[in-house]
Amino acid sequence: MNSPTCTAVAIFALAAALTLPVNRTIASETKLRPNIVLMMTDDQGWGETGYHGHPHLKTPTLDEMAAKGLRLDRFYAAAPVCSPTRTAVLTGRNPVRSGSFGPNYSTRPEEITIAQLLKAADYRTGHFGKWHVGPVKAASPLNPARMGFDEYLSHDNFFDIDPLLSHNGAPPEIIKGESSEVVVDAATKFIKQVQGEGKPFFVIMWFGSPHGPYRGLTNDVALYDKVTGEETKNRFAEITAMDRAVGKFRNSLKELDVANNTLLWFTSDNGIPIASVPVPQRAALFNGGLRDGKWSLYEGGLRVPGIIEWPAVITKARISKIPCVSSDIFPTLLDLLELKSSDSKRPLDGVSLRKLIVGEEMTTRPQPIGFWNYEGRPEKKNARWIDEELSRGTTHLKRDGPVQFSNYHHPVARTNNFNGEVTWTDNRFKLFVSHRPKSTTRRLFDLLEDPRETKNVADQYPDVVKTMTAQLEEWQRSVERSLTGADYSK
Repeated sequence: MNSPTCTAVAIFALAAALTLPVNRTIASETKLRPNIVLMMTDDQGWGETGYHGHPHLKTPTLDEMAAKGLRLDRFYAAAPVCSPTRTAVLTGRNPVRSGSFGPNYSTRPEEITIAQLLKAADYRTGHFGKWHVGPVKAASPLNPARMGFDEYLSHDNFFDIDPLLSHNGAPPEIIKGESSEVVVDAATKFIKQVQGEGKPFFVIMWFGSPHGPYRGLTNDVALYDKVTGEETKNRFAEITAMDRAVGKFRNSLKELDVANNTLLWFTSDNGIPIASVPVPQRAALFNGGLRDGKWSLYEGGLRVPGIIEWPAVITKARISKIPCVSSDIFPTLLDLLELKSSDSKRPLDGVSLRKLIVGEEMTTRPQPIGFWNYEGRPEKKNARWIDEELSRGTTHLKRDGPVQFSNYHHPVARTNNFNGEVTWTDNRFKLFVSHRPKSTTRRLFDLLEDPRETKNVADQYPDVVKTMTAQLEEWQRSVERSLTGADYSK
């Protein structure tokens, strides 16, 4: 039996988080630094690719990437919903640490982002597409520029065909075109500008697809005429259009002669929003048999597509089943670039996947992954972390007004009596804990034998439950401490 190998001490003894200024330890200018591109879709589930056997979807670009690059078959979103996962990508930390509990919960301006660190290391940085960790307007302390991006064309939340986007904080304008292609074209334009400067680029593209309401191009919808339900047809059409835009971008990298030394990391922010699809149409959805979807801490809500391409380094296709998570992106990139920092106060929740990427031996994850559906409530009225007006968005959604973001002070750290649902996932097991006012239940799943999470094996492995519970509660106390703001320098 592979029992959990990580002790509670090891959880917090790994890499500490980061602060500016960054000390660049790359040997010299003779060592070519890679360009870095992070792509994320909106609500695309683990099974929604051709390479995972979807019976309907056409994703030739993603299939080619999976066939040539590093395919991460146990890649997890840091949360089962959007804003928190995006916070984790930027910070390498579980989003609860900075008060991002769910959609429209912002991060905090005191957080250190991967964009800030790479910009300090002489990268040119750009963000294109969905932001959703705070408003994109110029006055916001959480807009992409404040969080480390030189250039941005972004939306507060999701968007569709002919998106309404803000360029560097200016009033948003409609840009004609299929939404994923609009994002790709803006990123490509930025990369062309950077080429003349002789600097590497760091680009984030966060697509608005396939988030509902679904609206595909007519030709793409026609590809799915045998699928039941107009919503599902349009959802699949959006994924196909996104796949085509990714292909267009990859071709542009080749034309610009930068593809070979560009690390491209593709993933999604959470699983399929099954509950939002009418019941008669759900049969066409396919998530590889995983349990549940968006909002849920079961595998269907967290496990998402994961692919890394880097032709100069990943020369042979590989498939990894090591558990990986969105928060790993931050420490992985820093490790690859040999960037260090000295802020030991800020714990990271991600781990470096450098060995996995470069082909060195990495057969297991060194520490478990915590996921927490935190039921956060401010301790008192007027407890906003950021002024209400500064937290109001400007890029309207088609069916609603602008986003009102929230983040609150939580001055008291719980040391027990935790709330919500929380899971602790290691290389084999997943401990699922439900905290209720008068009771706490614990379930244990063997993900290697039962990835669909159909059998609770807690009674068979009481020692595993005991060990993982102790690790989890130690981690929860650390997260609670961060939530109070204790990590930030006074």
